[in-house]
Amino acid sequence: HVQLVESGGGSVQAGESLTLSCAVSGVTSGRYCLAWFRQGPGEDREEVARLRADEKTWYEDSVHGRFTISSDNAKNTLTLQMNSLKPEDTAMYYCAAVKTYVRAACPEYTNWGQGTQVTVS
Repeated sequence: HVQLVESGGGSVQAGESLTLSCAVSGVTSGRYCLAWFRQGPGEDREEVARLRADEKTWYEDSVHGRFTISSDNAKNTLTLQMNSLKPEDTAMYYCAAVKTYVRAACPEYTNWGQGTQVTVS
């Protein structure tokens, strides 16, 4: 049973940085895709960064070059380093995981954390 617990959210000024962490447990075998999503007020949830099972990363255009997704070797901790934050980055941020049988593909995410709030003013 995969469990995900986010931490590190907070309130910052535009231009500042923040690091989100997600404690991942229950990933005992197989390959997993790990990702960060966010949902702003009145908006749909969107994927902003992805770490595939083959270690390749993907970023949504608006965060590319500012955000970095990474994990430790054991996939116990997923991190999102967020630099040059903008007010439009304000959202609830969620980490997500899904088991995959194809290293270069990520199916629909099935495991979610409870979220951590990021507010940029």
